[in-house]
Amino acid sequence: MEKIEIPICAFLLIQVALVYGDHLHQANIWPMPNFVSYGDKTLFISNAFELKTEGSKFGDASGILKDGFSRLMDIVKLDHVIDANLSLFEQSAVLGGINVAIASPSSELQYGVDESYKLIVPSPGEQAYARLEAPTVYGALHGLQTFSQLCHFNYRTRAIEVKLAPWTIIDIPRFPYRGLLIDTSRHYLPLPVIKSVIDSMVYAKLNVLHWHIVDTQSFPLEIPSYPKLWNGAYSTSERYTIADAAEIVSYAQKRGVNVLAEIDVPGHAASWGVGYPSLWPSANCTQPLDVSNEFTFKLIDGILSDFKKVFKFRFIHLGGDEVDTACWESTPHVKEWLAKHKMNGSDAYQYFVLRAQKIALLHGYEIVNWEETFNHFGDKLSRKTVVHNWLEIGVPERAVAAGLRCIVSNQDKWYLDHLDSTWDQFYMNEPLTNITQPKQQALVIGGEVCMWGEHIDASDIQQTIWPRAAAAAERLWTTYNKLAKDPREVIGRLAHFRCLLNQRGIAAAPLAGYGRVAPEDPGSCYKQ
Repeated sequence: MEKIEIPICAFLLIQVALVYGDHLHQANIWPMPNFVSYGDKTLFISNAFELKTEGSKFGDASGILKDGFSRLMDIVKLDHVIDANLSLFEQSAVLGGINVAIASPSSELQYGVDESYKLIVPSPGEQAYARLEAPTVYGALHGLQTFSQLCHFNYRTRAIEVKLAPWTIIDIPRFPYRGLLIDTSRHYLPLPVIKSVIDSMVYAKLNVLHWHIVDTQSFPLEIPSYPKLWNGAYSTSERYTIADAAEIVSYAQKRGVNVLAEIDVPGHAASWGVGYPSLWPSANCTQPLDVSNEFTFKLIDGILSDFKKVFKFRFIHLGGDEVDTACWESTPHVKEWLAKHKMNGSDAYQYFVLRAQKIALLHGYEIVNWEETFNHFGDKLSRKTVVHNWLEIGVPERAVAAGLRCIVSNQDKWYLDHLDSTWDQFYMNEPLTNITQPKQQALVIGGEVCMWGEHIDASDIQQTIWPRAAAAAERLWTTYNKLAKDPREVIGRLAHFRCLLNQRGIAAAPLAGYGRVAPEDPGSCYKQ
């Protein structure tokens, strides 16, 4: 008998149909917390639901918590008119607010910040307030996001309800680095679109926006030290001022998201020479950047000097991938320089990457480089290098065995522009594959899904990212023994989260099918 294989997405209609209609009576939290317990009672959110901070050491001078609470109320209300007459309900079942107690007074956001929290939602009659405890304000923001997923608008009563009370949720992320890459070189993304992406990341507890700012095609960012660089933008209307970049960093920071800026050198940099042609080896051979020209490294130093005033994350991404040195070896003056320094193209590639690393280190950054740098001269890289895996199988285990940190973004599973990669493949991609020693496991700092921009722009970025990025987000957040061993176990919960994103204004595509797929037929969001 011929074996018939049914794609995982074909199970969607069956699996979701089983939970549809009952989706408010399950623990539909995404990503799944470390510990969850719940009951069978219903609470009603007071029309005067308030934030309290009794017992908190966090002064909130910058308004991070206050603004987070305001956003919580916005996404819980979802623009509904909340006009329930709560005097008709049992008053012991009305929840008056949430008390947030934060142990640290600091608002500094940096790699490794404690993002854990404990959320307690009482039974009716026990107390009038939910309680959220966290070591830092950023853990508290995650707790507020989780609380938002417990709240539902009841169309009959016009009230916001919390079902399945009492709740106790204790949560901590599995990996400290949970990233999403956006690419503003291949297509310009307006500032409101980038902010919308950041908002959507927060819903899934992703915490690093990897901003691949420039590439071969365009250089849209203002660099005050070298003002002609953004002559390489597509147009004068498709640019970011340095103040725009600072605004993105600030917007993200207030939501618990770090911004990892990338300048990819020495390859992927032809756009740099539009404003400064001497960076090109020649007019007909525009990349890699001219390794023989001291101005090249002076300019990199200037860029990173300007970056340090804006991009406060511990890491800077220096690229280093897909470097074809033929341009150097065929351009007379560069060829002469190579001979003088007794280098071939591979030697010059190493020289360029290591010199760029030294510049970044002098500016106080630790470095992320794409894996080719490790594959070619891993033993020469700074020990402060994080190897960014994207290409070859087995790189993470080799990198950590060499004592270097690693970020996993293998293109066959976590590249969002690969539309034939389905959500279940994103979910089942395990960053610690074949890494068994605890010390080496700790060197895998996390993973990142990559939204390369060749075929996306503002019109379709969100439905290309979601819901597949959410599948990876649970892999990166949820403790390993809580992850589903069969992705079919989470279809109903992920479908619920996808619909929640849509309700919040995020255009998340259906689960059934490939990335960015359109709904096949009329029907409920929960069945697509």
